[in-house]
Amino acid sequence: MRVDDFDFDLPEDLIALRPARPRRSSRLLVADGDTQRISVFERLADELREGDLLVFNDTKVIPARLVGLRRRETGGEGGEVKMEATLMKRLAPDTWRTLAKPGKRLKPGDQAVFGNLTGEIIAKGEAGQVDIRFDCSDANLDAAIAIAGVPPLPPYIAARRGADVEDEADYQTIFAENSGAVAAPTASLHFDDDVMTSLAIKGVNTTRLTLHVGAGTFLPVKTDDTDDHIMHSEWGEVREETCEAIAAARRAGGRVIAAGTTSLRLLETAATSREVLPWRGDTDIFITPGYQFQAVDGMITNFHLPRSTLMMLVSAFAGTDRIRALYACAIENQMRFYSYGDASLLWRAG
Repeated sequence: MRVDDFDFDLPEDLIALRPARPRRSSRLLVADGDTQRISVFERLADELREGDLLVFNDTKVIPARLVGLRRRETGGEGGEVKMEATLMKRLAPDTWRTLAKPGKRLKPGDQAVFGNLTGEIIAKGEAGQVDIRFDCSDANLDAAIAIAGVPPLPPYIAARRGADVEDEADYQTIFAENSGAVAAPTASLHFDDDVMTSLAIKGVNTTRLTLHVGAGTFLPVKTDDTDDHIMHSEWGEVREETCEAIAAARRAGGRVIAAGTTSLRLLETAATSREVLPWRGDTDIFITPGYQFQAVDGMITNFHLPRSTLMMLVSAFAGTDRIRALYACAIENQMRFYSYGDASLLWRAG
């Protein structure tokens, strides 16, 4: 399909720079058949049934944005240059693939210095990707990153303001347990203890999986056709207890609802003929219209960027025409977009 089929005009003032407070006060756009209506997220339980199953991503965001200096002792430009690096994927105990700026001025052999955390650029790829081998490994490196790093806000927020102490809590879900993500599973940012209590009272069940969301989720689609796009990969795990919970919900006639695109992508990776099996590894599943869903009946998700892989995913899930109508409704009603924005509840087309 043409990538520009997933484009739309979004007023800049609808990009949310802070989350709703409290979290549950964000709005919820419900796709109800061929119509849509706006509710409040704290009333999510009213939209679900007893026996439904919500699947959450329990990944924990690390302070993956590093700000410091590039140092070069000999040749070329030399000297020091301000440098930023966002951790994308761990390649080895002491090595991370990063998105770095200024990409054109970095090369293998350069030293990267972020406070007391130092490393060497050992490889350079396209679009600002550089691999950095740090001077410590494993737990020592994790501890050093925790000190040197700041929350890795999405580019469309970072371009407007810097990360601060509020983001340390705001950009983390209440399910965060397994460290490794460099972007939050943002659909779950709306959940708090009150919402979870109302779901339990309704008889909605929950389970968890882990997908370490990578910075690649923010990379633009630069091709003209979806078939030419190379999808980034992310590490995930679907555990046995999650598969058992899904099977039990199916047997009881419940629906499986993914809390976010990250949960959906991993469930579909692990699914075989409507059965979800234990799975562990890297997934680069790329879902576009025409994809046949096997694992998920419903999805809670925020409003996504134009021309993005996530816009393609929700169009595949709910139907391209319905998504166009939903986004038009969201814009008309001044709903808030992207990571800190409002949410939608979608049901699988057909």
